[in-house]
Amino acid sequence: MSTILITGGTGLIGSALTDMLTAKGHKVIILTRTEKTSKSNNITFATWDVKSQKIDESAISSADYIVHLAGAGVADKRWTSDRKKEIVESRTQSGALLVKALQQVPNKVKAVICASAIGWYGKDENRSPKKKAFTEDMRADKEFLGETCRLWEESVEPIKEVGKRLVKLRIGIVLSNEGGALPEFKKPVKFGIAGVLGSGKQVVSWIHIEDLCRTFIYAIENENLEGVYNAVAPTPVTNKELTLLLAQKMKGRFFVHLHVPVFVLKVLLGELSVEVLKSATVSSEKIRSAGFTFLYPSIESALDNLIR
Repeated sequence: MSTILITGGTGLIGSALTDMLTAKGHKVIILTRTEKTSKSNNITFATWDVKSQKIDESAISSADYIVHLAGAGVADKRWTSDRKKEIVESRTQSGALLVKALQQVPNKVKAVICASAIGWYGKDENRSPKKKAFTEDMRADKEFLGETCRLWEESVEPIKEVGKRLVKLRIGIVLSNEGGALPEFKKPVKFGIAGVLGSGKQVVSWIHIEDLCRTFIYAIENENLEGVYNAVAPTPVTNKELTLLLAQKMKGRFFVHLHVPVFVLKVLLGELSVEVLKSATVSSEKIRSAGFTFLYPSIESALDNLIR
């Protein structure tokens, strides 16, 4: 079995991925800012400090693979200028630290699997050429998230120069009961309110947390995977479709369907409301053509699993 070093390993994706990797018999090293101990024989912790560009060299030398997930949460806080800077630098500086470590520390790392996001693509209405969905060969959008993703991906590009296989996964909206978007969608539904955001026509490109973790493992285990892949389910849905189906799964027929006006979202979320209201139809064709099979290809199958 392999040893996988994970940055951002205590977050939503990292925690689920760690559980899946250790269940398969792999050993996991989680990079954290403060020293921690583990009760599991298959999980250890190592320290790094992104701002001072320091890292536990033994973690690098012990790893067979690296999964790079670290980055400040995009939707955790309002987008002030300071928060935007933190979002970008947490990604680019951590990427630069990994590059430096792989260049300077003797290691046996075979591949680095780096998270990115479908924020790369921008809005459906800006898509050019006018295809049915965004594909991996399209340029980064010029707005904040597009530029963030471009800088994020560029920060790890030098990893290829030290002879490592590099895979970048552009992740969609992750559906999980443990965090992310789904618990926020659930909150009003618990009170019988299906709150559709704005018009509800905006397309959501999503992925079940289990399929996302399986995508990372597939990228680790398959040497033929290299470059950029969209980590989204094959069937994007509108915000209205997602919200109403969630309400049906949770409440049957006993809920009220309401639209949350755009101006309310702008007041509550500020500039972040642009992302909540954005329509982005993203293709999963490339990862499926590479042999990956989704356990939850439809929103109904995903919610059936998550709403029990």
